[in-house]
Amino acid sequence: MSYGVPSRGAHEWSLDEAASRPFFERALELGINFFDTANVYSDGTSEEFLGRAISELVPRDEVVIATKLNGRMRTDVNGAGLSRKAIMTEIDNSLRRLGMDYVDLYQIHRWDNETPIEETLEALSDVVKAGKARYIGASSMYAWQFAKALYLSDKHGWSRFVSMQDHYNLLYREEEREMLRLCESEQVGVIPWSPLARGRLTRSWEEQSGTERAAADVFGKGLYSGEEASNKRIIDTVGTIADSRGVSRAQVALAWVLKQSVITSPIIGATKPHHLEDAAGTIEIVLTDDELNALQEPYTPRAVAGFS
Repeated sequence: MSYGVPSRGAHEWSLDEAASRPFFERALELGINFFDTANVYSDGTSEEFLGRAISELVPRDEVVIATKLNGRMRTDVNGAGLSRKAIMTEIDNSLRRLGMDYVDLYQIHRWDNETPIEETLEALSDVVKAGKARYIGASSMYAWQFAKALYLSDKHGWSRFVSMQDHYNLLYREEEREMLRLCESEQVGVIPWSPLARGRLTRSWEEQSGTERAAADVFGKGLYSGEEASNKRIIDTVGTIADSRGVSRAQVALAWVLKQSVITSPIIGATKPHHLEDAAGTIEIVLTDDELNALQEPYTPRAVAGFS
């Protein structure tokens, strides 16, 4: 989501192709082999940037490429959602933009209340059978919805969701109630989005609106409104631990996510060089029990966010 034509779509802060390329290069140098995008990111230009970079920098089979669908790509009635027609159209459009014969992981970006889930699951399974995707995954939804989808796939012999890309970080832990336990039980990989809470965990409380993205990110503002006292304590604790260890706030927040046994890998965005260095360095950080308790104790329950 960090890369794409800034004037295309809702991400005015995204980096253009020339500015994006060094991030792909450095990610590969650091051993990062998983790249996640979506058809709606900057109106498809994110997929285009990624596809061209991969084709020039690394053999295709050495990386794992993921994309998503559901968001609106056209104004007509079939230009969004998870109907069979939309799925068959959007997988071909994504492959064309990526310049690839297949994606490794094809994900539904959100639940589609207008389409029977059986129709969606059968179409996704046909995409896998056609060789256009190796696996399928899902993103933020209620645990009962995900459980229903897994059950129906098993019942009909369709391809099964292998991953859940959900909203999870120190400021939003509601997924611990049901979804993470379900994923662990069903052996589904968890690849959370926004592990740094849209950057909020990387800045002091006084600097929360201090970046271009923070100022323009309308969606992000809705995710973390309310519970300010709790959020402030958590953010302050992240800063205290980071200072005592001599590491960045981002590394402390990511280390906490990685400590959760059900997590496969958090998905991070990088728009500055040190973002990638911080992420890669996090795997060397092991938080103590006292640090984990200090980070977790201030959390208070909050409303579900990120499902739409």
